Amino acid sequence: MSAVFMDHPAPCAPCQSDSSWSRQIAASGVAVGVHVAVLALLMVGWQGETPSAPQVRTLTTQLVALTPPALAAPPQVEPAPPAPVEPPKPLAPSRPVEPPKPAPRLEQQKLEQAALARKRVQEQKQHEQQRIERQQREQQRRETDELAQRQERQRLDEVAARTRAEAAANAAAERARAEAAAAASRQYLPIAKQAPDYPDSALDKGIEGDCTVSYRVNPQGRVEDPQVIGNCHPLFVRPSLAAARSFRYQPRIVDGRAVAVLDVKNTFHYRIQE
Repeated sequence: MSAVFMDHPAPCAPCQSDSSWSRQIAASGVAVGVHVAVLALLMVGWQGETPSAPQVRTLTTQLVALTPPALAAPPQVEPAPPAPVEPPKPLAPSRPVEPPKPAPRLEQQKLEQAALARKRVQEQKQHEQQRIERQQREQQRRETDELAQRQERQRLDEVAARTRAEAAANAAAERARAEAAAAASRQYLPIAKQAPDYPDSALDKGIEGDCTVSYRVNPQGRVEDPQVIGNCHPLFVRPSLAAARSFRYQPRIVDGRAVAVLDVKNTFHYRIQE
């Protein structure tokens, strides 16, 4: 067991504080080294033979704290007497500040710039007005063209419609004429028709002429009641009536029935051919 007592006299002046702290640190290092050496000896002694009776060893360590040296009080400075305060002097009346007058050349430049700006604005307005007028004229021209195109299409449609109507009417009329012709041919188309004999006396005398015969066609297509009408030379009456009686016709059909046809006429032409 060991004890270390460290006594250090108090410093007598502020200038010795650094050396006192160094001595304290050195003393603390020596104490710690002694403790470490004692502990090492104890450990070496414990590793040998075990003693018959354990002995208790006590290590007492006392740490002595030293009070820090007192700092010297700062010197007291006596306050200086206050300086006498002078009363404020009255301010002189200030003159009104006149605005700076612009130079004549600068003023002229500003006026020219303002006039130029107004001119540009006026030109822009004129350009915009002209653009709007051009757009309006273009819109009116397009509307006029569209109206003319619609009118032309309408006129062409009307012409085409009239043409189609006329074509349909012509076709209907042609069909009607064809049907009428077909009906007429059915009524008056003969099946057998023989020319009359030219009278010898008329040949000898060189007589020519026409003779019209009117008759009735019965439902069987035969000629009934032939009669000479109009101016007919007497020499041509008998051969004309005989030729008319020999005619045969296709009977007229009405509602699926054969009917008689009245007042059928046929003209015989007597001509001498050389």
